[in-house]
Amino acid sequence: MQINQFNEVISACRFCFMCRHLSAVGLVSCRESDTPRGRALIADRIRMHPEELGNPDFVDTIYRSDLSGANRFHCDGYHDGSGYDEVGLQLALRRDIVEAGFAPESVKAIAAEFQSSENWSIEGSGEVLYFIDPCTAARPDTTAAVAKVLNRAGVPFATIRGGCIGKALAVLGFASEAETAMRKFAAAVNATGIKTLLVSSPAAADALRNDFKTAGVELKPEVRFTAGYFVELAEKGKLRFSTRNFAASYLASDYLKNYLRCDCAEKLLALLGIENRQFGTNPEESFTAGEGALVLARLHPELAKQLAARIAARAEPGIPLITASAYTADLLAAAGADVSTLDEVAAEALC
Repeated sequence: MQINQFNEVISACRFCFMCRHLSAVGLVSCRESDTPRGRALIADRIRMHPEELGNPDFVDTIYRSDLSGANRFHCDGYHDGSGYDEVGLQLALRRDIVEAGFAPESVKAIAAEFQSSENWSIEGSGEVLYFIDPCTAARPDTTAAVAKVLNRAGVPFATIRGGCIGKALAVLGFASEAETAMRKFAAAVNATGIKTLLVSSPAAADALRNDFKTAGVELKPEVRFTAGYFVELAEKGKLRFSTRNFAASYLASDYLKNYLRCDCAEKLLALLGIENRQFGTNPEESFTAGEGALVLARLHPELAKQLAARIAARAEPGIPLITASAYTADLLAAAGADVSTLDEVAAEALC
């Protein structure tokens, strides 16, 4: 089984409470099973009794995780390579569940949809190819904002859209299907000859930079996240932003912070003159309503709503929220929060 690669993680996490306070799902459900320790205990049980892999309660718990990466990122020793990869263990559990035929019908239905959705279409031409992933496509204000910024900078660009690049399939545990999707996307992108692939989705950035490399899928263009690219354009004098002079709380992206270790969002906010007011009392916690799990809002909609409501309730009056992810922005907006994406904030600040 895949989890046998994570025996050290299982043995360490099953007795450790140190990151319990960083488990966003556990904080709203109050279930011990929704913490890294609870999931490690499940993995330990399966390790000793493989027949338990199909236990419905175990399977349900593993697919409830938000996969934020906060527990891994803040695990003692993670940054020098000696921490415990709790996210890796969860993904291995999901892969074992799928490969053994125990994936829930809801999971299989979403995976089938992603597999059948691939239909890549490219519009326009230019030196940059902007990938519009399904989550970002569902938020027209963000795609319009990116177009506005690129046009103001005089950057000719094309767009590509049309399906799953493999990230969601991998998150659900469908590893071989994910690799197939990666190769199809890479073939479509590489055929354009474009040197810069621009993305608004932190999850897409992680997939294109890390997952493709791990799978041995060659992607020829350089992958850039919009926030970092906008900062570079401003530094080159191609963009001018007005100084905003207001306070907002940036809710750090799971993928940018806990997976890619990228601070481009913070750099953009500083460039715009926005005071980044710390959200809540715990800077280590994830406030993304399940961004890391990508489709948590479809698998467990009530759970995703609970996560979003908890964040919205803790927002300071008069202090808007900013997020890097369209997924998070839409959930928080539905919960009544005043929220914008980084791209939207950048477009509003253009001179």
